[in-house]
Amino acid sequence: AGAATVKRAVELDKASRFQESLVCYQEGIDLLLQAVRGTKDEVKKQHYRQKISENSVVTFSDGKFHKQIRIEENATGFSYEKLFQECLTEILSEVWVEDPYIRQVHQLYNFLRFCEMLVKGPCKVNKIHLLTSYDEGGGRSQQVNGLEEIQQSLRNYGVTLDIAFSSSIHDREIRFNNGWMIKIGRGLDYFKKPQGRFSIGYCDLDLRPCHETTVDIFHTKHTKKV
Repeated sequence: AGAATVKRAVELDKASRFQESLVCYQEGIDLLLQAVRGTKDEVKKQHYRQKISENSVVTFSDGKFHKQIRIEENATGFSYEKLFQECLTEILSEVWVEDPYIRQVHQLYNFLRFCEMLVKGPCKVNKIHLLTSYDEGGGRSQQVNGLEEIQQSLRNYGVTLDIAFSSSIHDREIRFNNGWMIKIGRGLDYFKKPQGRFSIGYCDLDLRPCHETTVDIFHTKHTKKV
C-alpha cells in the first residue's frame, strides 16, 4: 500500500498537482516506514527499505518536505520554468536569492531570465531580494550597471529589486514566501555556454545542455511530522 501510494505521488508530481502529491508522498513513505518498524524480519525490512529507495527521492524530517533532483552532465530540459514551476503559485509575492556568482555577463542574463519568469506569473511577485558578491576583477562597474538596469526594468512591472553585496557569501539558496526553498549546487549558473549565438539552446534554456549539479527542493508548510 505504501509503495502504491508513493507511485501515485510520482504521477501527481509529473502532472504538476503538487499539493496532492505532497500528501501522497508523505502518506506513502509513512506507511512504508511503519512497515519497517513493525516487522522483525530483516528480509522484509530490507524489502521495504528498497521500495522506499526505488520509488521516491522525497523525505520528510521535522515537517519539512525534501525532494532531490540530480542533473546529469549535458542533460537538457531543465529550464528555470521547469525547475521552479512548483514554486510559482498564485500566493507567491516575495523571493530571496542568495548567489555569490551574479557577476559576469552570462550570469546577469541568468538572473534576468529568472526575474522574467517571476514577472510572467502565475505568481504575483512584487519584491525580489538579491544577495551576491562583487566581481573581484575589472568587471565590477559592468556588474553594478547591469543589476541596476534589471532593477529599473523590474520597477516598470511593479516589482522592487533589493540588491545587497557580501564578501563572505558562499551558499546558493532561493527562498519563496509560499514555503518553498531551493538549493542548487551551482546556483542559477548551471547551464553550459552555447556553441554560438545562433545555435539551438541559445534562447530556449530547455534545449541548453547543463553542467552536472544537484537540486534540493524543500517545503516547510502543508506537511505534518512523520
